[in-house]
Amino acid sequence: MDRRNIEKIARTPEDRLLLAKLWDKIDTGIRRNIPANTCFLSPRELELARYLFGEAPGLTAFGGYGEAERKMLCYLPDYLTEEALYEEDSPLVCLRASFYQGDSPSHRDFLGALMGAGIARETLGDICVGKESCDFFVTQEIAPYVLQNFLSAGRVKLHLEQVPLREAAIPQPEVKEIKDTLASLRLDSVISSGFRIGRSLAAQYVTSGKAAIDGLPCEKPDKAVEAGAKVSVRGLGKIKLETVNGQTKKGRISVVIHRYV
Repeated sequence: MDRRNIEKIARTPEDRLLLAKLWDKIDTGIRRNIPANTCFLSPRELELARYLFGEAPGLTAFGGYGEAERKMLCYLPDYLTEEALYEEDSPLVCLRASFYQGDSPSHRDFLGALMGAGIARETLGDICVGKESCDFFVTQEIAPYVLQNFLSAGRVKLHLEQVPLREAAIPQPEVKEIKDTLASLRLDSVISSGFRIGRSLAAQYVTSGKAAIDGLPCEKPDKAVEAGAKVSVRGLGKIKLETVNGQTKKGRISVVIHRYV
């Protein structure tokens, strides 16, 4: 760990400021040997943080459930296990917003309403919308304010309560399975197959800065995509290279891609 690496890792002034804040929080925990955590981080921000802290022992990413997209970077001293993150003094909590089943507020409705209530994005984790309720994650500090002030999402009235992290209701995402063969695992090829668009158009999305692999922006169409990676394209959506099954008799690569719908 070296604070001077911030200058090497940061791509923008905003990155530099964020990494400095993360360093102060995590380094303090490590030096004092006490639990410490950052705010919620996007996949890209979390990857920058991992570059900064390297393989420092005791660090783990936690977002309330295994497949969370937005996570905190947490430092746990050697006298604590990851189970501590699910206890009452966890740095984050799960809030459940219940609504009438006939209503159907979307993820966008909830995010917009939360931002409109004055809740900073960095204090807000994943938003998991179900048929009758929405479970979402916030920092421990902001939870009382949200419980008192978040009363509706658009025109939909809400009833809020805190629920244990282990009881969070996480809807399974709807996916369309695509089986295909590719000449290579280049990013533009995977995008072309997953979204059913021409490879040249897929390459344009990449070079224009609209594509990301596991949250990290990528502008190289020939970037190799590994099995399990999630690819998001602004304006198209998100796909996952679910499996790579080897080569066919014609020398192409057999793949299964999941497109989130």
